[in-house]
Amino acid sequence: MSETKITPNMQSFVDKFVDFSARLANQVHLRSLRDAFAAVMPIFILAGLAVLINNVIFPWVLEGETLARFKVWGEAVINGTLNIAALLIAPMTAWSLARNKNFANPVSAVVIALSSFIIMMPMQLEVVPVGAKATVSVTQMLAFTNIGSTGIFAGVIIGLLSTELFIRVAGVKRFSISLGENVPAAVGQSFSSLIPAIITLSLFAIVAALLANLLHTDLIHLITTLIQQPLRQINTSLPGTLFIYSFGNFLFTLGIHQTVVNGVILEPLLLINTNENMLAFANGQPIPHIINNIFVPTFGMIGGTGSTISLLIAIFLFAKQQSAKQVARLAISPGLFNINEPVIFGLPIVFNLPLMIPFVLLPALGIWFAWLCTTLGWMSRCVVMIPWTTPPILSAWLATAGDWRAVVVQLIIIVFGVFFYLPFLKIAERVALKNNGIQ
Repeated sequence: MSETKITPNMQSFVDKFVDFSARLANQVHLRSLRDAFAAVMPIFILAGLAVLINNVIFPWVLEGETLARFKVWGEAVINGTLNIAALLIAPMTAWSLARNKNFANPVSAVVIALSSFIIMMPMQLEVVPVGAKATVSVTQMLAFTNIGSTGIFAGVIIGLLSTELFIRVAGVKRFSISLGENVPAAVGQSFSSLIPAIITLSLFAIVAALLANLLHTDLIHLITTLIQQPLRQINTSLPGTLFIYSFGNFLFTLGIHQTVVNGVILEPLLLINTNENMLAFANGQPIPHIINNIFVPTFGMIGGTGSTISLLIAIFLFAKQQSAKQVARLAISPGLFNINEPVIFGLPIVFNLPLMIPFVLLPALGIWFAWLCTTLGWMSRCVVMIPWTTPPILSAWLATAGDWRAVVVQLIIIVFGVFFYLPFLKIAERVALKNNGIQ
């Protein structure tokens, strides 16, 4: 199946848009954020499995004190994953940014970011002791609320700021201490970074002191309340998610991976919702969020971006072109694991206007339908972080901790998608025949 012909004026606009999007994709800070979240994603998937085992598998076979003892395993995993999410993302952001900027000693940037993050923590916390009704003030303590999911956005910002400042100061030659060539490399790099480290951490400490003394607050709280929460309310709302996710999918139809938008603007905030859902489920509390970064791909990326499993089924059942069926045969195996580059670039969908339309619209419709079913109480909320390569059907069952109704919802979306793709597939076939000179 050939691509849709594009007029010169349209080509000029598309070229400019592609160039802009490519520059955006290669912007060092955005690229570093994608790298950082990709690095910690296995940790959150492990947390999802722990939540599933602790709250679904163990209760099937255990009860009473035995169940409580076995659940300690999952609780320990959660403490080392979800509850320190921000503590993980801050140094990984620093590492990614320092490496992408070709900084000579990225490990030192990791240390600086982690130290800066802790420096910005509140010096005093108000907590309620077990069994007490009133709060008490405590010091010399880190709270999971600050180093966990709530502090993720603060971790990102502090990781970026501390690394930028550290690299810039380290670039000033007069601040570099050289011990000569006769010392071990690690020792030489350590002393070379000594003064830049002192300056960077001292500046963060000054900011922490000013916030504590003048405003009686801390940077973590300010970032969370003034930046993170407003962004979450907009970006992770149904309209915000549909718009951002659809725009990312539109970029993919131009050959630019959707993570350029979704991986930076949407997924970090959806991840916070996911972590809060998993923690609430693990603690037997009401699940706070419908939309998170399990929900969106489970019902809006079935078979890969664009929910192309429906397109492949439509091709097998209704397509007449042998070339399309050949591509579908090659694409079905990776498509079952949500890897669909073969169909996107092989059919193609890229620059193929008839197929671009359902590729962008179907995921939005799937997300909306699943949101409606969840709102009406027809299926459970997504509470288990699963690998993005989890096949359809199984993904819906696992993501909702074993709710068969979610499987039915996903099947409805797949079947609807087949017939939604069908008229556009037929148009694409006619365009291909016409382009090949067959009237």
